[in-house]
Amino acid sequence: MYKENCDSQMVLTHDFSSKNSEFVSKELKRSITYTIEGFCVFAGISRSAFYDTYANKKGYSDIVTRMKEECEVDARRKFELQMIPSQLAGLWMSKYGYTTKQDTNISGTLETEKTKLDNILNQMRGDG
Repeated sequence: MYKENCDSQMVLTHDFSSKNSEFVSKELKRSITYTIEGFCVFAGISRSAFYDTYANKKGYSDIVTRMKEECEVDARRKFELQMIPSQLAGLWMSKYGYTTKQDTNISGTLETEKTKLDNILNQMRGDG
């Protein structure tokens, strides 16, 4: 029921109709991302009560793990389907251990490959 609620949020949107030269409002169905925090609000319990009651108890740990996995898969799906605005994707995905950071330091293997490429180019030019 929680996931159905997340996938069926009604949102009032506004846009300008150039055809009629007026602003138009319409209620559209939108989807929000699943979170443990959102589930807690939906269920009417505090986050701390959820973790104290379920996450730290052996009998419920598999269920809590499954909930976390479903939240991660949902966020990733919505990111890949461009349902999450791209400017927020890094924020959402970092919550699940993903990063957009790229290593710009050329060293080790990359430096070796660059040297090999330079040697090949020099041979083609007749310099080497």
